[in-house]
Amino acid sequence: TGGTLKRKMALTGDAEETAISDSTFTTNQRTYESLGYTRDPTVHGAFVGDVDKAQAYGGKDIVQTRPSREQSLAFKRRRQKRGDASIVHGEGAYKGPWAKHEASPSEDPSSEDQASDDQISQGEAASREGHVVKYKRKDEQVVVSGKKSAVSKLVSDYQDAPTNNESTIFHGSAQYDYQGRTYMHVPRDLDINLQKEPGMQTNYIPKKLIHTWNTHTGAINAIRFFPNSGHLLLSASADTKVKLYDVYHDRELLRTYSGHTKSVSDTTFSPTGTHLLSGSHDRFMKLWDTETGGCISRFQTPSKALPHVLRFHPSTDTNAFLVGTSDKKIVQFDTRSGEMTQEYDHHLQAVNTITFCDDNRRFITTSDDKSLRAWEYDIP
Repeated sequence: TGGTLKRKMALTGDAEETAISDSTFTTNQRTYESLGYTRDPTVHGAFVGDVDKAQAYGGKDIVQTRPSREQSLAFKRRRQKRGDASIVHGEGAYKGPWAKHEASPSEDPSSEDQASDDQISQGEAASREGHVVKYKRKDEQVVVSGKKSAVSKLVSDYQDAPTNNESTIFHGSAQYDYQGRTYMHVPRDLDINLQKEPGMQTNYIPKKLIHTWNTHTGAINAIRFFPNSGHLLLSASADTKVKLYDVYHDRELLRTYSGHTKSVSDTTFSPTGTHLLSGSHDRFMKLWDTETGGCISRFQTPSKALPHVLRFHPSTDTNAFLVGTSDKKIVQFDTRSGEMTQEYDHHLQAVNTITFCDDNRRFITTSDDKSLRAWEYDIP
């Protein structure tokens, strides 16, 4: 805790200055607020406050009483399945962040060792094996845990939910036109030329609502226009679906891409538009064929982080894309090999956006750490 510096005379007697770090002082203060005791900085091995509770915990402070990583993971694995976001009621209904934790045998209320909170003190409960005691305070929750029973595979299943059940549905009125062309063909029977270079068309300020698509059952997280022509519109939703629409002509829903088990956070077209990429909270990114709806490949970061933003490199002769994740990194993948080829790691919090610039030689990212960072593309 530190050593004595000097004594000073005060109106109430002698005042003794003691050197103590901010970290040690904060730890002792929070220990006293949460557990009712703390170490006496003037007497080695002594405590102030609830001495009985200090003995029950072995004199540990608030940091030392935190569970180990293995104990925390075991506690998380007992959480119930979160369910399918597309199911509202019944079996497999979506529970999301409200999913409860399964009680282990050692926490069974019928056990003789499990007494009520009124009959047993928190210190006694923490000293018994197999019990979990939670101490709530203003800014966090500390869990003191003993031994836990083995977690069954049924309880931890949701972490590795199957994601290879991709499917697609064509909703359009006709899959081919009179010349055998699909919706990938850029229409030429309009009063505007969609094949001009971007920025060459005359633009006007929007004055009225043209059309509304009401096909999703969950919040829409991202929309993307088809590269260059913009005659198709892509949407990603919390209902786990990605949908494709016709912007001109009948403005109908053309195709649904299904295969994710949780909310789709972002989606994007490849530079040519022949492929599209989707990223979901199920921690998978999937590459789709825009025309047929088939799933070509699946990607996942080594840390299995949540993909927040997806961007293909704008050059048409590359097969690389970037993903900004929840673990502060930007990861680069090759769609041909399916391997991670590069990792950019300097942000302090989750990455939210990726924008290419300077003839696609660099890109800029934004993050929850309140910073923008410029990167050299494909250079470690």
